[in-house]
Amino acid sequence: MKRFDRKRLLVMSVALAFVALSACATPASMHDEAQLNSVALGCGLALGELIQDESEKRLLLTVHQDTNPQQRVCVARWARRNGLKAVFVNMRFPEEPKT
Repeated sequence: MKRFDRKRLLVMSVALAFVALSACATPASMHDEAQLNSVALGCGLALGELIQDESEKRLLLTVHQDTNPQQRVCVARWARRNGLKAVFVNMRFPEEPKT
């Protein structure tokens, strides 16, 4: 095989690999509030504790005080299946003043 043919073959194979890999990277889609609430309830969280921000569609934010390991695994699995990255925000809500 000529040297020119090898370079051409290498360039073609790299280009083909790039096209194949880019086809796998699908953009994250927005999930509506009903879907997120359904997942939240299924994972033992409250309504509104799963958030997907439109500016960062790939992030699934969990805003909950003291998430347990089972809840984290549940949310992370759903996020991964849907092409999202689960982010857990630990919230410490202020306690009511004692009277």
